[in-house]
Amino acid sequence: MSDVTEAARVPAAAPDLEKNAPAGTESGPVGKPRSLWSDAWHDLRRNPLFVVSAILIFFLLVMAAWPGLFTSVSPRHGDLSTHYLKSPEYGHLFSPEWLGYDAQGRSIYARVVYGARASVIVGVAVTLLVTVLGGLFGMVAGYFGGWLDSILSRILDTFAGVPFLLGAMVVLNTFDVRTVWIVVLALAFLGWTQIARVTRGSVITTKQADYVQAAKALGAGTGRILLRHILPNAVAPVIVVATIALGGYIAAEASLSYLGIGLSEPTVSWGIDVSAGKDQLRNAPHVLLAPAVMVSITVLAFIMLGDAVRNALDPKLR
Repeated sequence: MSDVTEAARVPAAAPDLEKNAPAGTESGPVGKPRSLWSDAWHDLRRNPLFVVSAILIFFLLVMAAWPGLFTSVSPRHGDLSTHYLKSPEYGHLFSPEWLGYDAQGRSIYARVVYGARASVIVGVAVTLLVTVLGGLFGMVAGYFGGWLDSILSRILDTFAGVPFLLGAMVVLNTFDVRTVWIVVLALAFLGWTQIARVTRGSVITTKQADYVQAAKALGAGTGRILLRHILPNAVAPVIVVATIALGGYIAAEASLSYLGIGLSEPTVSWGIDVSAGKDQLRNAPHVLLAPAVMVSITVLAFIMLGDAVRNALDPKLR
């Protein structure tokens, strides 16, 4: 009898909800389906491409924000008497002489570290500006349509017809001193067209959905429909394009600085150092290789991140 009483006190084992949960749902008593964003994050965490690119980008962001953590040497301090084109000492990792010295006797390692700030600022700032400008432009054109879409599309075609680098060279050539923010504004002025096209197409597709038509039938205002219904469901392809484009803007800044039309001294930039190192390519190739490799790694990291995000957000690629 006591055994029966004791057994009655023991609660029955709860069913294994995690094993019985259907695919594509979170474990739990309700089995609530994952949203697009949680499902994308679930895939991203298991994608080696995303993990590697995220680690590289995190490292670059920390380097750009706190360069003093990586070196205590000033990137503008030079000593021609002892450090002129001095070869790298690869055994001294993360030391001023690790990557050698340039023609001004400055530590290439210190300049690589501090050069990340200008490149990251240009890439992130241009991406934010073109996403906001192109996103607003594309949302208005795609949602309202009609004659407004026709006018805005012709404006879009006009800007899209200007070659990006050539137009940036013409704009930047009008300034005697080219700071980081002047370069940002010049690139954003010419680079918003791709985001606008993607946003317009995504909004045209989304506004035909049943939930948008239901919101209109219930009397929801234009602002509420755009912000609550269309924007969250049309933003995924915009994020993918913006992530990939960020690396392109960093490469564009380096290219313009290499041509002498982008950033200028005393700003520390990888493009400026690549331009200075081209004259020493035969007798001191390390002057050019270090900043050029950093540009390549940074651009590759953002392209890899964009590809991973695209694969996670596009159901057709699953």
